[in-house]
Formats: sequence, structure tokens, C-alpha cells
Amino acid sequence: MEQQFSSAQLGMWAFLLTEIMFFGGMFGAYTVYRSMYPGAFQSTTHYMNVTLGMANTLVLIASSLTMALAVRSAQVDNQKMLRLMIVLTLFFGFVFLGIKGYEYHEKWVEHLIPGPHFEYNVPNYAHQAQILFFLYFAMTGTHALHMVIGAGLLTYLLIKSYKGNFSSHYYTPVEIIGLYWHFVDIVWIFLFPLLYLIGAHLHA
Repeated sequence: MEQQFSSAQLGMWAFLLTEIMFFGGMFGAYTVYRSMYPGAFQSTTHYMNVTLGMANTLVLIASSLTMALAVRSAQVDNQKMLRLMIVLTLFFGFVFLGIKGYEYHEKWVEHLIPGPHFEYNVPNYAHQAQILFFLYFAMTGTHALHMVIGAGLLTYLLIKSYKGNFSSHYYTPVEIIGLYWHFVDIVWIFLFPLLYLIGAHLHA
């Protein structure tokens, strides 16, 4: 069991390293374009809803706590608490996705979706601003996709926990999926200040 756990943990860390490189490319692109077009990117901060971004940050911090408690519950054979913490983590995950969906709807209504119908109230910055919004949707959309995958993995854990598959002697899937969930949360901790707080104005 110890060898299995170590192998699974090593495999997950290797996977997460590839994910870091994947997100790192988008972070790098954002940094380059923001340095190239500082005025245009500064003008877009009015459209970033800091209040909703902060709310989602708090939601994910809470989900990290419940995920950590789920792992601890499995380690001490507390099956009832394990299931409760998984359900709470799922709940926070869906709250996050709901808030993000509302933000996307705001951008849709304001015609800020990159493409032929994109509209921007500062014509001189329209082209450059569209680059930022493309990166915004690429980065937050990819993160949201990882959240959906995480929700699927948590559902798997919940089903297995009801079948009594986890105990203090075997909780490897809980630990490994917990690592994945924490990684997704950490990515948002970097996305939030980068996209919402640098030069931001509170959404009116």
C-alpha cells in the first residue's frame, strides 16, 4: 500500500508539473501583451468585476479547507465526515462555476466576447483590448474546465465513499484527487490578482 501510494503521488505531481507549464504559457502571454499595450489593458480593468472575483476566491479557499478535511477524515476512518466534506467541496465548486457563469453572461451582454460582434467604448484600444479579453476567457475558461473535471472526480470519490472503499489503510484516491483540487485552487489565486486587481476599479 505504501508503494502504491508513493507511486500514485509521484504520478500526480508529474501531471501537475505539466499543468504548471500549460498555464505558465498563458500567464507568459498575458504578461507580454500587457507590457506591450499597457494603456489598452488598463482601460479594460473597468470591466473586471472585482466583487465577484473576490467572492470566488473566498469560495475556493473554503473548498480547499473542506478538501483537506475530507483527506483527514479518510485517514482517521470517519466515513460520515468524509462524505460531508466531499459534498461541501462539490457545493463550493458549483458555487464557483455559477458565479463564473454569471460573469461570462455579463461580458456577453456588454459585447465583450472576442469576435465579429466585439464592441469597445474606446475605439483606439478596441483591437488591443480584444486580446486581453481573449486571454481572460482562455485562462478562466481553462480553469473552469479543470473545475468541472474536479467536480467529476469528487463525484467519483463520493460514490466510492458510500460503498465503503476508503479507510485509514487505503485513502490514496482521496489524497491524490485532493492534490489536484488544491492545484486548481492555487491557479485561481494567481489568476485573480492578475486579471482583476492590477490597476482595477471596482465595478459600478
